[in-house]
Amino acid sequence: MAYLKPPLIVRRVFNPLAMLFGLGGAITLVVPGRTTGEPRRLPVIPVEVNGVRYLVSTRGESDWVRNLRAAGGRGEQRSKALSGAFVATEIPVEQRPDILRAYRRVAGKTVNAYFKKLPDPADHPVFRIDPA
Repeated sequence: MAYLKPPLIVRRVFNPLAMLFGLGGAITLVVPGRTTGEPRRLPVIPVEVNGVRYLVSTRGESDWVRNLRAAGGRGEQRSKALSGAFVATEIPVEQRPDILRAYRRVAGKTVNAYFKKLPDPADHPVFRIDPA
């Protein structure tokens, strides 16, 4: 599995601003760290397809993906409009293309570069999120 590590400016400047202001429809994802158990926060853009909410990792096998798996799919979403615990179920690769297309429409041009570098749906973990 591939991973595109975000530059320092994204991690230190853009991500905190995205979480604070909900830029681009971002919500704050909170998952426990897999080694420390300490809460890890980062912005994600959820997408709804046929009434179901999904999280997509545009950068591949990121830390939040590995942390969410280690936490048994348990996490929390926070935004001005919606907050609460959820349970995530990873979507098999063959079921991802429609979700990824919908995600790209919602997330806009900013994610196109990630999909050019990682064109295979297997490189983009997708999780269905349901209230806990």
